[in-house]
This record gives sequence, C-alpha cells and structure tokens, in this order.
Amino acid sequence: MSDSDSELEYEEVGDEGEEEEEEEEEKPKVATIIKGKRVLSAPVSAAPTKEDYLGLMAKANKEPNRFKKRMDIARAKKMKQKAKKAEQKRKREEAEALGEDAPPKQVPNTLESLREPDPTEISGEMYEMVDIFHDEFAPYFDQSYFPKIVITSSQNPNLKTRLFMKELERVIPNSEVFLRRNSTIKKMVKQCKEKGYTDIIVINEHQKEPGSLLLCHLPEGPTFFFKLSNVKLTKHIKRDWKEITSHRPEVITTNFKTRAGVMIGRMFCSLFHQVPQFTGRRVVTFHNQRDYIFFRHHRYEFKKNGEKAALRELGPRFTLKLKSIQKGTFDSKTGEYEWIITNKRHKMESSRRRFHL
Repeated sequence: MSDSDSELEYEEVGDEGEEEEEEEEEKPKVATIIKGKRVLSAPVSAAPTKEDYLGLMAKANKEPNRFKKRMDIARAKKMKQKAKKAEQKRKREEAEALGEDAPPKQVPNTLESLREPDPTEISGEMYEMVDIFHDEFAPYFDQSYFPKIVITSSQNPNLKTRLFMKELERVIPNSEVFLRRNSTIKKMVKQCKEKGYTDIIVINEHQKEPGSLLLCHLPEGPTFFFKLSNVKLTKHIKRDWKEITSHRPEVITTNFKTRAGVMIGRMFCSLFHQVPQFTGRRVVTFHNQRDYIFFRHHRYEFKKNGEKAALRELGPRFTLKLKSIQKGTFDSKTGEYEWIITNKRHKMESSRRRFHL
C-alpha cells in the first residue's frame, strides 16, 4: 500500500467521525441541576399531537384481540389528554409573549348564551317591577310576618320520602313534618290557615321515591307544582346530618330572568327567615339553568387566617322542573292556572334555546 492510499483512507474515516459528531450535537438536551451540579439529561421527546392520537385509535380499531384493543384505546385517551394540555400550554405562552397584542380569548357558545328573547323577560327597570313588589309575597319582604312551614307527603310514604322530609325540616328553619294519613290537601290548607302557617310543602311519590313537589303559599296562594328528580340525601354524599346546625341560612337565587322566574325566586326566599344568622355560615342556593332549578346546601369555611374560603356541601341536593303555577291555593278541579306546561310541551318547547324562567 502506498503513502497516498493510507492518507486517503485516513481522510475518509475522519470525515465520517465528524459527521457523527455533528449529528449528536443536533439532538436537543435539557440541563438539570443535581446537588449543585449542572447535568445534561436525555433528549426531550416531542409532545403528542392530534395526529398521533388519531393514528393510535385507528390502530386500536383494527386490532382483533379484545384485550390489546382495550389497552390501545386507554393509551390513546391518555395521549389525547397530553396533546390537549400541550396545545393549551402553547397558546398560553403565545398569549403571554404577545401581551396586549394577543387575540381576544374565544368564548364558546352555549344554549344559555344563545337564548331566544322572551317577551316576559325583566330587564330590571323600575316600572317593570312595580306589580311584582305588590304581589302575594310583599308582606314577607316587608317583614310583616315570619315564615312557618308544614312539610307533608302523600299517604303512607316510603322510607326514602320520610328521610327526605326530615332533612328538609333540618334545612328550613321553623318547619314541621306532619303525616297526612287520610286528610286531603284542601282540608290541610284550611287547618294550616287557622293555625297561622304560611306555606305547605307536599312531597309526592313515584315508584316509591320522591317524584314531585307541591308548594302552596298561604293564605291566598299561589301554588307551584314541580317535578322532583335526582334526590340525594346527606348520607348519599357522605356527610353527617349532625353538621346541619339550627342557624338561619342565607338564601341565594340566581338566573331567574322572566316574570314567572322572579315569582318562583321570591317564593323560595319566603320559605326562609329574612334575617340570616351569619355565625352559622350556612348557605342555601336555588340556581336556575335551562329551566331546571338546582338546590344545594353548603357551609363556607375560612382558611389561612381568613384569607381564603372554601365551601363544604352538607346536603340534601335535588332538582326541580316547573310544571304549573296556579292562582290561589290548591284546587285540582276549578283552579285557574297562570302558567302550565302539561299537555302543551311540544307547543311551548319549540326550540332548545327557548326558556321560560
């Protein structure tokens, strides 16, 4: 072998070594600090993308083995969550980098935001509220009386209904539970008027569970009838009924916009004493969303020397759906209805974006 050949071979080997070193330098590495020393860790793997998730799902759909298919789907869901978090982080960093020049945050459309206008919707003007301020609940808001409630049920109630009535008695101050036995609602209305009660709550059953709620304001009405669903007692949410104190709670009614909705909100307020006892830190909430009224009962707690507060749900919880509003006290035969949806549902619920409360 000549000297020129050996030099040529040496030069070729040297070029390949340089190329390998250049390739190694291109791989990104992360610097970590361990016990005060700066150490380079392994290259960072790129965050998964939506295409990776779709590819893994397509692979899972073609997998004949049921066990492997289930594992691939679980991996694909985790990959989807990682891709979503990575995309959110990227957008957040871009917005921070742009500062004031960042595009406005997009707000998704919901059924509530796309709600159809209602002719009975109240905007808060004084002339719209004049007759509302002089309705059947005006004496309560003038503090002319204090509420006194009777809670009853249908004849021979089931155990869950009895427990639900008992928990309502703990939540609503100055309320009492009575068993109807063979007494009619009309007869109970007459007796409660004579004894000075202001409201009657009747829990009806459906398939041995609480199914509807009748709310009658005394002495002149009105009477509200609701469908009752999703009843969860205190024990179902892993709470102890002994946490419910006898203090008068604060009452919050939210998102009641129409005339019927405002009337219902005033009715719920009239069940509780107008002056709450803040030392008990109890809060009762009636929240209207898409004509479903959600009831929640909380106690707020202060943390870190009063700098932070947290809510603790006490129970019970349930959901109401309005079926009718009747003038006066309960009368199933000759009663006059202000609002009713029974047998008119297809006519009144013509759109998913149309709400009545």
